[in-house]
Amino acid sequence: MVISQSGFTCVRCGKNSLLTDDVTGEQFCSKCGYVISEKSQDEGAEWRSFRKEGGTDPTRTGAPTSLTIHDRGLATIINPFNKDASGKPLSSSMKSTIERLRTWDSRSHVNSTSDRNLREALSELNRLKDKITISPNVMEKAAYIYRKGLEKKLVRGRSISGMIAASLYAACRDAETPRTLKDIADAANVKRKDIARCYRLLYRELNLKMPVIDSIQCISRISSKLELSERTKRYAIKILQKAQENEESAGKSPMGLAATALYLSCVQNGVSITQRDLAEASGVTEVTIRNRYKGLKYIKI
Repeated sequence: MVISQSGFTCVRCGKNSLLTDDVTGEQFCSKCGYVISEKSQDEGAEWRSFRKEGGTDPTRTGAPTSLTIHDRGLATIINPFNKDASGKPLSSSMKSTIERLRTWDSRSHVNSTSDRNLREALSELNRLKDKITISPNVMEKAAYIYRKGLEKKLVRGRSISGMIAASLYAACRDAETPRTLKDIADAANVKRKDIARCYRLLYRELNLKMPVIDSIQCISRISSKLELSERTKRYAIKILQKAQENEESAGKSPMGLAATALYLSCVQNGVSITQRDLAEASGVTEVTIRNRYKGLKYIKI
């Protein structure tokens, strides 16, 4: 595709008839054919490698910024190795100077109480990531919610562990990742009611809009713990879809509905499993499964 440029004149014929090829970036005159430039400058990231031995490491580009890092990855760090650019060891006088600069550089990274709070909270979030296995986009959302709460001074007077756990739960709800309050409370070693209290505060003060949890998404989590077959999972999904059409799932716990649908699926497909096993895998009680069973057992597939 060739596009025209108005306001530019050809240096050879003086006509206002310059054209630009948006594929190759070539600029030329449509009247006399004079080529102004052959290739436009690429303003994107430079992905060439500048290693002497080759390779594909983009050494001229830095790491992407992230909200899960205290300074978003934009701070400077003095190399801990006492060597110069050519790889030679530093002299004793220069080594003491660099050590002093390194100390002041590390101190300058934390300037206020809020910075120390954020650093501690994000390190706690990074620890929770490995315990409950969440995706990077949920981590980014949790860090964003916590930063918003810190700006509104909602963290003052409350525990950092409780607030970051509540932010993580809100991020899981927003991303429709099936994680319960009990899962996060066990991973963060914080009481469930404390996380729920902090979550209600964040929900109210930050005007968060949370989607309704879909019970179908809880099926795969429970079935993977119990190592159920794919046929059993698909039948349970059909039961829940039919229950949603009949409005049987309104106001019910998503995890309890998923556990009950799997129990019905196991009964229909001849899989031997107890209500106790399903209750332990889903985090609900056996009474909940029996109560939901009363409403789902008449569904015809």
